[in-house]
Amino acid sequence: MKQIIFNTMQVVPSKVVCIGRNYVEHIEELGNETPESMVVFNKPNSAITDTLHFISEDTRFEGEICFLIQNKQIAGIGFGLDLTKAEIQNKMKEKGLPWERAKAFDGSAVLGEFVPFRGDLKALRMELLINGRLVQFADYALMIYKPLEMLAEIERFMSFEDGDIVMSGTPKGVGNYSVGDEFTGRVYEGERLLVESSWRVR
Repeated sequence: MKQIIFNTMQVVPSKVVCIGRNYVEHIEELGNETPESMVVFNKPNSAITDTLHFISEDTRFEGEICFLIQNKQIAGIGFGLDLTKAEIQNKMKEKGLPWERAKAFDGSAVLGEFVPFRGDLKALRMELLINGRLVQFADYALMIYKPLEMLAEIERFMSFEDGDIVMSGTPKGVGNYSVGDEFTGRVYEGERLLVESSWRVR
């Protein structure tokens, strides 16, 4: 089973629960409809990796604030990349089919280190830099669904196991990437840096 690092210890998430279309400007940049309810999909444990690989020309990065769950509560925070095979996803959406082939493939949940978090959720913000250039930015205020709303909605139909990860959705600025690109993702509470993760595309 794939592991992540939380508070310097190895943790095995049973699943990664992802929230789709959680930022208005991201919905608009991809030409999607605003959903009437929260979009939720899963990535299996086999999707988890700490290495960012080049997958294909159409594979898209999506930077996200990620939460680690313990005792059905947010216990930790980290930065992650939801990798998406865009052409396959578009075909699936056109036919009304599930997204697993585009979203749940091996290596599609690129997760950095997680650190304990008991702070102010409303003060959270994230940024993603590629080759030193800021490409994505988001904060709590821009989220359509806030973190505690996410947990409550997910628990209506699915149980959390300790160590599960919630990826909270991506803001505008998603795109393709190349071998050798340098990614740096950061999560802040106000002006305080909580966690930073870096990857070089292999």
